[in-house]
Amino acid sequence: MSDSARIVIIGGGVGGASVAYHLTQLGERDVVLLERDALTSGSTFHSAGLVGQLRADPTLTRMNQYSVELYRTLDAGWTECGGIKLASTPERMEEIRRQIGWARTFGLPLEEISVAEAAELFPLMDPEGVVGAAYLPTDGQIDPSQLCYALAERARAGGAKLRTGTRVLGIDVTGGRVTGVRTDQGDIACEIVVNCGGMFAAEIGRMAGVRVPIVPMSHQYVVTDAFHDHANLPTLRDPDLLVYYRQEVRGLVMGGYERRCAPWTAGPDAYDAIPADFNGRLLPEDWPRFEEISDNSRVRVPAMADVGIRKLINGPEAFTPDNEFCLGETEVGGFFVAAGFCAHGIAGAGGIGKVMAEWIVEGEPGMDLWHMDVRRFGRHYRSPSYTLKRAVENYETYYDIRYPGHERSAGRPLRVSPAYGWHAAHGAAFGEKSGWERVNYYTANELPGEDERPAGWAGRSWSSAIGVEHRATRTAAGLFDESSFAKIEVTGPDAAELLEWVCDNRVARDVGAVTYTQALNRRGGIECDFTVTRRGEREFLVVTGTAFGAHDLGWLRKQAARTSADVRIADVTGQYACFALWGPRARDVLAGLTPEPAGLPFMTARELTVADVPVLALRVTFVGEHGWELYCSSEYGLALWQALWAAGRPHGLVAGGYRAIDSLRLEKGYRVWGADLGPETTPYEAGLGFCVKPDKDFLGKDALDPRPARRLRCLTLDDPRAVALGNEPVRLAGRVVSRVTSGGYGYTARASIAHAYLPADESAPGAPVEIEVEGRWVPGTVVKGPVVP
Repeated sequence: MSDSARIVIIGGGVGGASVAYHLTQLGERDVVLLERDALTSGSTFHSAGLVGQLRADPTLTRMNQYSVELYRTLDAGWTECGGIKLASTPERMEEIRRQIGWARTFGLPLEEISVAEAAELFPLMDPEGVVGAAYLPTDGQIDPSQLCYALAERARAGGAKLRTGTRVLGIDVTGGRVTGVRTDQGDIACEIVVNCGGMFAAEIGRMAGVRVPIVPMSHQYVVTDAFHDHANLPTLRDPDLLVYYRQEVRGLVMGGYERRCAPWTAGPDAYDAIPADFNGRLLPEDWPRFEEISDNSRVRVPAMADVGIRKLINGPEAFTPDNEFCLGETEVGGFFVAAGFCAHGIAGAGGIGKVMAEWIVEGEPGMDLWHMDVRRFGRHYRSPSYTLKRAVENYETYYDIRYPGHERSAGRPLRVSPAYGWHAAHGAAFGEKSGWERVNYYTANELPGEDERPAGWAGRSWSSAIGVEHRATRTAAGLFDESSFAKIEVTGPDAAELLEWVCDNRVARDVGAVTYTQALNRRGGIECDFTVTRRGEREFLVVTGTAFGAHDLGWLRKQAARTSADVRIADVTGQYACFALWGPRARDVLAGLTPEPAGLPFMTARELTVADVPVLALRVTFVGEHGWELYCSSEYGLALWQALWAAGRPHGLVAGGYRAIDSLRLEKGYRVWGADLGPETTPYEAGLGFCVKPDKDFLGKDALDPRPARRLRCLTLDDPRAVALGNEPVRLAGRVVSRVTSGGYGYTARASIAHAYLPADESAPGAPVEIEVEGRWVPGTVVKGPVVP
């Protein structure tokens, strides 16, 4: 075996083979794939082989579409039999109709079909109790082992070397970067390692000092004896019954996601420890646990009650705490991960290989992959116990309808604000983000008889308190706990120079200046969207969204490494509480608490004393009203909150939550990264050209076009109760041209508001549009924005 290679891939399943093949497609020849046993001997060989394309996430849908395009070209048993999703409840039918709308934005031919049409396509089903269905003719199934071998052969033909029977013993890391892989067949010096270890990925990650939060879960399905003569049956899913089916010659494969799952562990504490000899093996059959799925299967396909069972497959599948893949480069330079496929890795394998190869070769992903990025998991996921709780909850609710505002319960509470006890005592309805408990709204603010509840899905998690908190902020003052906001300190001799290079706006201004800016990738896409406060000549504070702290921290550190900047970049989120005081009476509230003048100019910062608490006050807003974000050391947090509350009550102050913030920011046209903004959108497209300073050099500058073909537009719908939430198709002049990036209800405007990227030359203010909301095309209008000036 060669003693060096540029890229070493660990894992010979479908993921590793796909990454290897796509790397060779991009011209990489010095690639070695290592497999501890034989190809497919991990989870690939026992996968069920269903390939569905549509997902709630736009990026994953595009990846799955690419997979199908690729599989059509392979000799791997691809069968484009189509796929049916059944609704056995009215609520599921609502979900299906929303998904049909999403599909339009991707050009997927998903269509609603009648119960009779579903039964005609899948004659084995009993239609009793079925409310409706959707059919996607381009879905299908494939033989997982044949797929892996086909991709591996293409990789070999492209110049990659495949080494089976080679066990990785260790990974060398020097100066924060991988430098080699040690195996039982010899050592390999390398620049890049790709961990495609599947259920072994956590074990491989530990070799490099990296935590990969996955849990191998026991996943079962049966293969029946032959019992029918139908040809080319579509795949069939009935999520209300927790079951799926696909054809297997003249029989069926049937499986599902039971409500009482079984994480596969080697011991009570070793959640990701797997026996060293577990190669090409299955777990013991667990018929009692499969009983729920078996009973449900007979409801939809009665023949399952009498048909013979050829075998029960019980194989471990690697699940992540949020049912999304683990992809991308870790905190160890050159150490990449492509694992945690959550039992839908066969559908995603083609796309996974493509995006990973591009990421490795180009140094950054070509698509918005943050929700799949391995770095999205905070430090609390280093806990095997927390990871296990989250993974179990996700598996057991795999087929549940995810309504807007859905909150998970496992592992809570974990991260809390200093004022958490106060919030709970005052009726807070908490949500969770990145482990933080955050106030959505206060039930104490609910008004009986007040009803602006949106129709359909948008109204399911609605509370009248949201409107109360919204209007109080517009007319008097609102107090919000934003302690979960991620806070990053950038300090050192090169801090100003680094941030000037990273940011499109000018941030190295006077001490006390606060700058709203974006950080761009080489394509001009928005990688980060945050504020930068200059606290000293060599000291800056970056504040970003709760869920994006790990991303932005990693991005800044990566650029510092690329430029060899002499800086210290530190996550200081937990060190500071942050309370936002906004509204026309905010100045009056603060004036009674500080001996110092509170009349800061907009976008400036100052050290103040507020009710005996040393505070850094930032004159910024995310709701479009006068006010401040007040930062203090966490030990002062409760005292500061209580003082603000007491001083504000005579002025009509109301404590509010994040649902009101979202409504307020929509009315003002403020954008959100991860929805309205992302790595595939530029500042000029997003209407943020005012941040771009073309008279200085910054990363991504050369890729920007100040006259983009599309722009983010603000839309209002004619029916204020028809509220778009994201991904709904937008029709302009009779054709679908885009999708909603974010939407909601504006309580001041009393309007349904949405954002969408539209063709710039066809979407001037006043242009009529239509948005499909839960199966109904609702007319609307492009508005100049903001809706509330």
